[in-house]
Amino acid sequence: MPKHDAVASEIAEIRSTYIRDRFAFVPGAQLTGIVKELGATDDDLDNLATVSDGLKSDPTLPFRKTRTGRFGFDPRSMRVRRLEFQPFMLSMEDDFVRHDSGRVRVFDEIRNDLQLNTALQALFVFKFMVFDGVPVTHRPKLDYDSDQWICTLLNVRTTTEGDLIGEPALEGVHSDGVDHTMTTYLGSENMTDDSAVTFLHDMREVNGTRWHDTNADLVRAEAQHRDFLDTCLIVDHESKHSVSTLYAADRSKRATRDLLAFLTRKPVAEGHHSHSFDSLDPHRELPMTADLLRLDGAPSA
Repeated sequence: MPKHDAVASEIAEIRSTYIRDRFAFVPGAQLTGIVKELGATDDDLDNLATVSDGLKSDPTLPFRKTRTGRFGFDPRSMRVRRLEFQPFMLSMEDDFVRHDSGRVRVFDEIRNDLQLNTALQALFVFKFMVFDGVPVTHRPKLDYDSDQWICTLLNVRTTTEGDLIGEPALEGVHSDGVDHTMTTYLGSENMTDDSAVTFLHDMREVNGTRWHDTNADLVRAEAQHRDFLDTCLIVDHESKHSVSTLYAADRSKRATRDLLAFLTRKPVAEGHHSHSFDSLDPHRELPMTADLLRLDGAPSA
């Protein structure tokens, strides 16, 4: 448990909101206090704000720089660990409609500057404490008999510069093919106040619809990441989401937006498009393990 009952109570309230609404937004100031109680140091919080400066180019999107890593939540050992490198794919079957749907993508890997950061590890702990034991609508071809969870972590910088327009979600209305999505804001430069608004849509909304063409009657909620560590949590297979365009406040200068996306699901079952690359083996070259915590009275699913 966290050091102080007040922090445990805060996380329990967030969890209750998540269970009730299937969505929760946590202001960055609140989450900063929580992750510090979960072990994040001030130096590592500062380092987390600038870690995106080391990102590489994205394999399919010219306005984005990205690194990814796979991590496993193990409720038996109560540890999160780095998993070995595997390719990445989202398909139309996952409610993801884009020019690269169904394409196997190979990203540059997240390095120790991120995975060994105590603030990042505290975010893993926080997410586990929120979603652990929360029942969700099952996705096809995921193994819900397994007690393991796989989390793909994406560190993403979206850029708008000149004729290059940054779209935090070029795919429009979509889901992430997982059970629990969490997005955490790290910072931005030269971003307008109306940029990158996240919209939560009813499952009846059409996949691939641009954010400005959606049916307003099917919008369930909206939120905007503006402050360091502002975080959204979404039960991914019970709603869809979209994100508006990144606009430059000064059009003569580059605009950037940095984010962490934690995409967490059960391991895939046979017949899933990712079955051949969904290993639970640890990463040999970039090992990382950290202890998890569970709220009292929160059963593991």
